[in-house]
Amino acid sequence: MKKLLILVVFLIVAPQVSAQQERVITTAVPFLTIAADARASGMGDMGVATSFDVFSQQWNPAKFAFANQKTGVGVSYTPYLESIVNDVSLLNANFYNKVNDRSAFAFSLRYFGLGEIELRQTIDEDATLVKPNEFSIDGSYSLKLSQTFSMAVGGRFISSNLRFQDGTQDSQAANAFAVDIAGFFRSREIAYNSFDGRWRAGFNISNLGGKIQYDAGGQENFLPTNLKFGAGFDFILDQDNILGLHTEFNKLLVPTPRDFTGDGAITAEDNNEYQQIGFLSGAFESFGDAPDGFAEELKEVTWALGAEYKYQEAFMLRAGYFNENEEKGARQFFTLGAGFQFKAAQIDLSYLFSTSQVRNPLENTLRFSLTFNFGEEFVND
Repeated sequence: MKKLLILVVFLIVAPQVSAQQERVITTAVPFLTIAADARASGMGDMGVATSFDVFSQQWNPAKFAFANQKTGVGVSYTPYLESIVNDVSLLNANFYNKVNDRSAFAFSLRYFGLGEIELRQTIDEDATLVKPNEFSIDGSYSLKLSQTFSMAVGGRFISSNLRFQDGTQDSQAANAFAVDIAGFFRSREIAYNSFDGRWRAGFNISNLGGKIQYDAGGQENFLPTNLKFGAGFDFILDQDNILGLHTEFNKLLVPTPRDFTGDGAITAEDNNEYQQIGFLSGAFESFGDAPDGFAEELKEVTWALGAEYKYQEAFMLRAGYFNENEEKGARQFFTLGAGFQFKAAQIDLSYLFSTSQVRNPLENTLRFSLTFNFGEEFVND
C-alpha cells in the first residue's frame, strides 16, 4: 500500500501541487507522452523532424517512407521513479517494413508496468497482489507523395488497467481507440560554400480519439491528443561527419480547465461542465479557450532544442533541452545521449538532468534502446 501511495503522489498529486493550483491540463494514459526510446530522449524528447529511425512510430510515422533499409526492429527500456521503486518501467517494441521505395508499414507496442502492489484492509489480512498496467498497440502506413514529402496515418488501441478488485464492484480495464495523422519533409542534399546540408520538417497529430472511461456512467477523461511540429537542419561537413540541429514544439489539443461559473474557483460544478466537452470540439477549442487569452495559450506550448553529431554512421553524440512553462507543469531538463552502430545493430542510451524545482520522475535515469536494420537498401536522394 505504501508503494501505491507513492505512485499516487507522483503521478497525480505532485503535478497539481507543483503548479500551485494553476490551470494545468491533465489527461488519461499519460504514459503515451513519455519518450519511449533513447535516441529521442537524448535530444530533449524530440523526434517529429529528426532523421528516420526504427522508433519513428511515436514521433512521426511518416518518416518510415524514408527508411533506407527494407526492415527494422527495435526495443527500448525506460525505468520510471527509479530512485524510489525498482519495478516500474516503460517497455517499447517496434517493427517496420518497406513495401517499396515509396511506402512502408509499421507496428509498435508500448507497455507501462506499475510493478507489484500489495493490497490489504488490515495489517493481519492476507495481502492481495495486483499488477496495474497500461499498454498501447499501434499500426501505421506511410507513403511518399513526392521525392521530398510523405504522409502517414496510424491507429492505436489503448488499454489502461488501473482499477483494483475490491469485492464490491467489478474491476475492468478502460479501453480506447485513437488515430494519428503525420507529415514529413526531407529536402534533397544542398551544396553550400564549405559544407552540404539538408532541411527537414514534420508534424504529427497523435492520440486523436474519444475519451476513456473506467466506470459505466463515471467520469470520462481526455486522451493526450497532441500536435507536434518541428524543423531541423543537417550540416554535412564531409562524408564522415554530420551535425544535426533540431527544434520542436508541442501543444496538447485538450481543453484548458476553467471557471465556468465565474465564482473565482474551479469547483465540482465546473468539472461537470468540463466533462460535457467532446474530444473533437475540445481539440479545436484548445487553440483559444485559455481564460487569460493568447498569452496563456503560448504557455501551454512546450519547446525543445536538440543536437546530434554522427561520425561515420558508427558513433553518435546527442544533447537536448526541454522546456514547459512553470504554470503548466514545470518540466525543464537537459539530456545527453550516445549511440553506437556496428553493422546491422545499434545501441543507444540517454540520461536526463532536471533543472526544475519540481522533481522529474525520470531524473538521473539511464535509458536504453537496441535496434536492428537489415534487408534491401533504398536510396532516398
